[in-house]
Amino acid sequence: MTPQALQSSGVAFRRILSHFPEELSLAFAYGSGVYRQAGPSSDQKNAMLDFVFTVDDPVAWHSKNLKKNWSHYSFLKLLGPKMITSVQNNYGARVYYNPLILCDGRLIKYGVISTRALIEDLLGWNNLYIAGRLQKPVKIVAMNEDVTLRSALDKNLRSAVTAAFLMLPESFSEEELFVEIAGLSYAGDFRMVIGEEKAKVQNIVKPNVAHFRELYGSILQEDPQVVYKSQQGHLEIDKSPEGQFTQLMTLPKTLQQQINRIMDPPGKNRDVEETLLQVAHDPDCGDVVRLGLSAIVRPSSIRQSAKGVFTAGLKRSVIYSSQKLRKMWTGWLRKT
Repeated sequence: MTPQALQSSGVAFRRILSHFPEELSLAFAYGSGVYRQAGPSSDQKNAMLDFVFTVDDPVAWHSKNLKKNWSHYSFLKLLGPKMITSVQNNYGARVYYNPLILCDGRLIKYGVISTRALIEDLLGWNNLYIAGRLQKPVKIVAMNEDVTLRSALDKNLRSAVTAAFLMLPESFSEEELFVEIAGLSYAGDFRMVIGEEKAKVQNIVKPNVAHFRELYGSILQEDPQVVYKSQQGHLEIDKSPEGQFTQLMTLPKTLQQQINRIMDPPGKNRDVEETLLQVAHDPDCGDVVRLGLSAIVRPSSIRQSAKGVFTAGLKRSVIYSSQKLRKMWTGWLRKT
């Protein structure tokens, strides 16, 4: 999508936002309805628009939204805003989705997450779900002046770069970096085998290299561990054990813990720093990081999808899942 198209779409996004309660710390649109993708998601005009709404007080927000948009919710609406918030906060990736909603002439899906839960995911990667969405280009539709949230958004991008560096060779292209970053939140995601088209990551990156560059350019320029030749779109990084140890030590806490769990032999109970020092010297360092990511993403994606049956309702879940499978099938047919 061109800057002009994004600008005009911003008006359309804000019109959609006007149908919801205003108390949002952050609202963003993402996916193939916002940024053009290659493959079966390339029909941008008819693509469903995906939104995430971040709210400080989910009970109060759902209470207002139930009054405005009662029909958006499954049978859980009968149990009230406190139960909806409990399902949101205590199951899956701590986000509550209402899919297949007709709003202002467009089919949309929107997720609601508390500001606190989002900040925790951005900093710690405890689910790498909404944090993963925000590692790819998104269209910010509304945002307040929450300094903690803004700082966490920036830290999430820096962590994504560090994790990608650990899985890349000494020298690589911009596009290879962005494919690695875009794939972080899909590592181990069962939907990449059942439902999501397998070439999804390349389809996200290829038409949007400029948007990824806009998102990560200044971080790469400032990073002392990388030589970033932006004109040539080429990068070189420090792959020494010392360099890798520095990178491993700055990874989000949950990923460090998963790496420690994978590498720590039974009965040893080594501390995380000792394990990370060992991994830094390991030729398979990148594979270990990838396994750590999978250990976060796989259970999170399975729990969130199971939760969708309750939050969306059975009928909407079946329709939504069949659309995902059709998209994967279309991609497969194009290749054969």
